[in-house]
Amino acid sequence: MSELKTRPTAASVAEFLAQQGDQRRADCEAVLRMMEAVTGERAEMWGAAIVGFGRYAYRGNSKKAMEWPIIGFSPRKNDLTLYLMPGFEGRAELMARLGKHKTGKSCLYLKKLADVDARVLRELIDCSVRGMDPQRVRR
Repeated sequence: MSELKTRPTAASVAEFLAQQGDQRRADCEAVLRMMEAVTGERAEMWGAAIVGFGRYAYRGNSKKAMEWPIIGFSPRKNDLTLYLMPGFEGRAELMARLGKHKTGKSCLYLKKLADVDARVLRELIDCSVRGMDPQRVRR
C-alpha cells in the first residue's frame, strides 16, 4: 500500500493563496478567517493544494491509521472546495438556506463566496467542527 500523499507540509499558506486570482484569493481568505475562528487553529498546507485546520486520526479501508485535517478548503480550478468531514446528513435546513452550491460526500463546492449566505456557511463550519470534536468550536 502506498503512503498517503496528502500530508501536512511546511509550505506557506499565504504564498499559496497569493497565487490565486483576486476574487478566489479574497474568497479563500474569508473562509480561512472563518475556519481559524471556529477551530482556534492556524492554517497549514496539506499536500500542494489543501489548507487544513487541526488534525484527527482515522482508519481508511486499509485499516492503517492516517491523519487528516478536521476541516479545510482548496481553491480548485472550477470551485472553491470546502472539506466538511462529517458530511451533510441532518443539515437539510441549513443547506436549503445556504445558496448556490453543490455537494459530495464531505465536500461543499462553491463557485464564489458571494453565491452563499456567509452566516449559514459559518454555521455549517461550526457544525462540521463540532461533529469532529465538540471541544474545538470557538465563539
